[in-house]
Amino acid sequence: MTTRKPLQLRLPTDLKEWIEGEAEKNGSSQNSEIIRAIRDRMERTSHQPA
Repeated sequence: MTTRKPLQLRLPTDLKEWIEGEAEKNGSSQNSEIIRAIRDRMERTSHQPA
């Protein structure tokens, strides 16, 4: 059983193109690149003082 839920996401063209490029460069999926970017942001913001 998976805990993942689908999410429809509308992106500006420049972001979509960047995600596509990063996925190709890293040999990963666009979904993986989006998750990586969000997790990176989560880590950076969770270490900042309130």
